[in-house]
Amino acid sequence: MPSISDSKCVLIVGSTAGIGRALALAILDLPSQPTVIVCVASHNATERLKSVTLDVLSERNALKCSIQDIVNTYPDLDAVLFSSGIQRAFDFTKPETVDLDSLESELATNYTSIVSMITFFLPHLIKLGEQGRPTFLYTVSSGLSIVPAPGIANYCATKSAIHSLSISLAVQLKEKNVHVVEIIPPLVESELHDFEGTTQRLSNFWLSLEEYTEGDPYVPAGLVVNQHKQFEEGKLEAATKMHGHLKAMTQT
Repeated sequence: MPSISDSKCVLIVGSTAGIGRALALAILDLPSQPTVIVCVASHNATERLKSVTLDVLSERNALKCSIQDIVNTYPDLDAVLFSSGIQRAFDFTKPETVDLDSLESELATNYTSIVSMITFFLPHLIKLGEQGRPTFLYTVSSGLSIVPAPGIANYCATKSAIHSLSISLAVQLKEKNVHVVEIIPPLVESELHDFEGTTQRLSNFWLSLEEYTEGDPYVPAGLVVNQHKQFEEGKLEAATKMHGHLKAMTQT
């Protein structure tokens, strides 16, 4: 099966810190030597490491134009990895403290903006795929998409949405030679936790970025492996069968 090692040019959305930055460096070190594009405000570009500016929360038409500019600048782009995300804690036992603006921002950053970007990148990726060149969409969910942490309920819900979307897109786009791969990390070292002030406490439990990127991040990793086996094994195959049944029904 084609993999990231077959890519010539990889864009990483959400690469300023955490998993996204670590994956950018890991992909840069692949023997296949792909061009890696990171989304940062500024960066010292090299022959293989490029940078672009992309505001994932910009107005829809502006986002579409930004993505078209990226595709025009990098026509060899054949893989996009979505790693942008924020995490907020909400206590629904005290509903008056729930900041709905913050909740909606988390939903937009972690899910709806990613759906929009996927939609805007797909015409280019499908075109390459139809020319016989495998292309890739990499999504980053979380072990919390399988077993949620109630204190960060909305974050877990966004990751569950990414998880479900990834399965559906993997089935839909397979015939277009667009390969959808979901990265399901465990609790991993990340600046994501700084906002809530939990970095010091969680650092006793998380998997370091160095450990995480030394393995194969394109499968469930760490503590998530057992959770995935218990709750998720066979779901992709079941979704594929359902998709086939529904297509057959609509064609008769």
